[in-house]
Amino acid sequence: EQLEKLVAKCKEQGSILVFDAAYAPFIRSEGVPKSIFEIEGARDVAIEVNSFSKYAGFTGVRLGWTIVPDELTFSDGTPVRDDFNRIMTTAFNGASNIVQGGGMACLDDEGLAEINTLIDYYLGNAKLLKDAMESIGYKVYGGTDAPYVFVKLPEGKSSWGTFSEILEKAQVVTIPGAGFGPGGEGYLRLSAFAPRDTVIEACERLKKVFS
Repeated sequence: EQLEKLVAKCKEQGSILVFDAAYAPFIRSEGVPKSIFEIEGARDVAIEVNSFSKYAGFTGVRLGWTIVPDELTFSDGTPVRDDFNRIMTTAFNGASNIVQGGGMACLDDEGLAEINTLIDYYLGNAKLLKDAMESIGYKVYGGTDAPYVFVKLPEGKSSWGTFSEILEKAQVVTIPGAGFGPGGEGYLRLSAFAPRDTVIEACERLKKVFS
């Protein structure tokens, strides 16, 4: 519903929507779109970007892709893809052969199976974090279809202040919501990208500090 409203708004205003689908493989719930192009009319207004960073741990290697539909045009009818291609081929020479080879390996049957196993592992970590914070009594968002958990802090508690308190008392590193902009104040983000035993230990420490 939110994406449908965004697409409709872009059509109304003549805007281009850039949709980041990097976390699409983490979506396991039925009926939740993994691509903006699942929304009717999106090919007229949207560009979708993606990468192997979250799929397969390519964060430092850097390999991604962008989909610019033929239907997406400027107000004068010229294709957006032509300008995008001109900019990319001017500013970027392409990924190295080694990196491209790694990307291709990710897309064969064995690579896709390993990616799915890894994503299941991180989603399991996210569930542990979500359950731990809820057991303490916090309101939690995320942790389902996503490797991150956003924890709503009590009224008047700042995200940086809570970050410092947790670091000092539990030696657990969290991410202050304020780092994501004004809308993130009053929240902490917890990441599931860690070994399972580390996540379990972090959960136990958080429970001791805040129970």
